[in-house]
Amino acid sequence: MNVFLQTPIEYLKGVGPQRAEILKKELGIRTFEDLLFYFPFRYINRSQYQTISELPYLDSYAQIKGRIIQISETPVGKQSRLTAKFQDQTGMIDLVWFQGAKWIKPMLKIGTEYQIFGKAKIFGSSWNIPHPEIVELERVKNEVGFQPIYSSSEKLGMKGFSSKGIEKITKALAEQIRGKIPENLPNELLRDFHLISREEALFQIHCPSNEQIVHSARTRLKFEELFFLQLEMLMRKQISMSKTKGHIFKEVGEHFTKFYDHHLPFELTNAQKRVLKEIRKDFMTGHHMNRLLQGDVGSGKTLVALLTMLFGIGNGFQAALMAPTEILANQHFITIKDFLKEMNVNVELLTGSVKKKDRKGIHERLENGETQILIGTHALLEDVVKFQNLGIVVIDEQHRFGVAQRAKLWKKNTIPPHVLVMTATPIPRTLAMTFYGDLDVSVIDELPPGRKPISTMHKFEASRLEVFGFMKREITLGRQVYIVYPLIKESESMDYNNLMDGYEAISRAFPLPNFRVSIVHGQMKAEDKEFEMQRFIKGETQIMVATTVIEVGVNVPNASIMIIESAERFGLSQLHQLRGRVGRGAEKSYCVLMTGIKLSKESKKRMETMVRTNDGFEIAEVDLELRGPGDIMGTQQSGELDLKIADLAKDGQLVSQAREYARKILQEDPFLELPKNHIVKEQLRKVMKAKPNWSQIS
Repeated sequence: MNVFLQTPIEYLKGVGPQRAEILKKELGIRTFEDLLFYFPFRYINRSQYQTISELPYLDSYAQIKGRIIQISETPVGKQSRLTAKFQDQTGMIDLVWFQGAKWIKPMLKIGTEYQIFGKAKIFGSSWNIPHPEIVELERVKNEVGFQPIYSSSEKLGMKGFSSKGIEKITKALAEQIRGKIPENLPNELLRDFHLISREEALFQIHCPSNEQIVHSARTRLKFEELFFLQLEMLMRKQISMSKTKGHIFKEVGEHFTKFYDHHLPFELTNAQKRVLKEIRKDFMTGHHMNRLLQGDVGSGKTLVALLTMLFGIGNGFQAALMAPTEILANQHFITIKDFLKEMNVNVELLTGSVKKKDRKGIHERLENGETQILIGTHALLEDVVKFQNLGIVVIDEQHRFGVAQRAKLWKKNTIPPHVLVMTATPIPRTLAMTFYGDLDVSVIDELPPGRKPISTMHKFEASRLEVFGFMKREITLGRQVYIVYPLIKESESMDYNNLMDGYEAISRAFPLPNFRVSIVHGQMKAEDKEFEMQRFIKGETQIMVATTVIEVGVNVPNASIMIIESAERFGLSQLHQLRGRVGRGAEKSYCVLMTGIKLSKESKKRMETMVRTNDGFEIAEVDLELRGPGDIMGTQQSGELDLKIADLAKDGQLVSQAREYARKILQEDPFLELPKNHIVKEQLRKVMKAKPNWSQIS
């Protein structure tokens, strides 16, 4: 244990017990180490000056010089607001203090030249700089340097921990670290990647002299963070594989062979064939398979999942497929039953809607081995669901299931079943390597032949009649239309009203008897929802007005238009999923994104991306850039990921480099026993300590 780094923060000069409490409560800073790893999020070059005329366009901290020409004080309740008019050669701006007027006002001198540092904001109709740093210009030290900017809050600022206050104590600590920060990366690695030492990086990130040294410090600390994250993932996977045995599927099996040779609905793409070879190889190792299958909407993941399950059945095992919703489970059941209609394979469906008397029969047939493939929802997790010999589990839309839920399925056999998890949400490579670093990843990166690209358009409310006319032309040609409204949990009643208003407007624009409209939303009973779905699937209605319940699991080849209302309220991933509901038939398909006129910069980028490309992996990269990994993956998947400095959206190259070096070290020294790897092993022990090992459960 490093005594210096573990020193309680109250012992740092300028902190003390009372101020330490606010650091612990607001920032989780308890020790010297915590403070050193509370990094600046930006730097300001204090050797440069801006002009007042430039301030409204900067949107960041700036430094100006000039003179105060007027000072005024205005009572505001029990406080008073202090305003100083500040002028340079290009214009004038107000300096404003909402607190501390009593002791700040005597310090200000009209006509004296000052250096001002702060962030310009608009108040009323004029620009001002609230609570600026102010120093008489003749007292400014001629130091060239970068000032670090730290995240703070009003509560912290009131206790003296504004960005400047945090900078002060951090700099005081950084100046004490010489000779006290042990290295945790091998010399060979530092040399190969031209990285500075850990001690130097921690000093320079808080006390930099120029932009280049900031870059070197950040690169070193990012690499360290990503390296140990990747090493941990690979080590957990290595431990899991060494401890966990898996069923060996020696035979391809007659079920697979018969289906592949005689009942395959279409020729597999090269990507599908490649993935099946990877899965087949896993089945022969004697280790438990843990594989993530990712592919775009319509890439043929379900067919790969079926062929994977047929491998298991052909070797005397049962298979299970778990989906997050009844709609999706039902769709899988219908699709797989249709694929296997000419074969003697017993497939059953188990969801929450299955009646109690029917459940009993399903449970019995499952336990005695009659049922070969069981498809279902969370109902598969119940303790009463017992398999005779479960060999392979396929989990669809796996990000919707918690790790502990998946663990229940994993434990439904003495020797754990092989696991294939699927997602139709393409994941950027850097995310897949990090969030799923302990899984093997397969990608279906091509669509089956004959699928026509979907044309996507962005329209505003003013084009509503034009869109209605387009819908009528397509319906006249025998096509069908989806119209989807957003559903945000915080305001379900408002969304319900939006949906109903939309339904009424559509019913007026598309009246009986020439048009029929279905409606589906989350507040409907399951049987009513299914009735409306079936009407649309059978072609009895031409328009389906719905919330996002149809995001996954609805397959209507005749539907050629997807209209997404208030598209700015959807994320890119969801927009792409919804668009994937059309384009499933032989006809040309369209997606129309309806938005309001006023759009944020991010919303515009989402609309432009959707119009520009159908490539789910490109869309995922933009989504990662816009939202960051936490939003994309959700807390279920990213609970253990707490990156302090690395950014998965921007540091893809470092992620790859860190993973390759981690792999290289473990290939040479699987248990980190060589003397040169002792420092790595010690750091890894700290990283892995007290973390639950879910890596075996996918």
